[in-house]
Amino acid sequence: MSSNLSKSAGKVQTALKELGFELNIIELSDSARTAQEAADAIGCSVSQIAKSLIFKGKISQKPILIVASGTNRVNEKAVKEHIGEKLEKADADFVLEHTGFAIGGIPPIGHKTAITTLIDEDLMQYEEIWAAAGTPHAIFKLTPKILTEITQGDIICVK
Repeated sequence: MSSNLSKSAGKVQTALKELGFELNIIELSDSARTAQEAADAIGCSVSQIAKSLIFKGKISQKPILIVASGTNRVNEKAVKEHIGEKLEKADADFVLEHTGFAIGGIPPIGHKTAITTLIDEDLMQYEEIWAAAGTPHAIFKLTPKILTEITQGDIICVK
């Protein structure tokens, strides 16, 4: 199936298979760059979109991935309490360097380097959620349990 996907979406499909999951990536004709666009294209609620946001630690300069519910804004002070350092916004070059993907299609897995991952506890209430798959047009459906397993992320309150 990945042979029909764009190169970036194919990388995510391969990463899913390597992790032992047969989850299918869908490439949409409409953009899913924002949580609202993704929800509109899929026909789910915005809160079921698992948006992948990359920050960097102010001191460590290491990437931090926060997978948040599409309706939630990340409270950087709450995250600081969990990771022990202040967060900074990551620019597009930093995101690409550490993930291998451009902003607007960051998947929760398949990154160039290992990234500390935090998962919004609000995603846990859904039977199914949707995540980006490497491009602004590529998505895949999964469960919160699978998200936790494939990312090895800590579940926290990000609000």
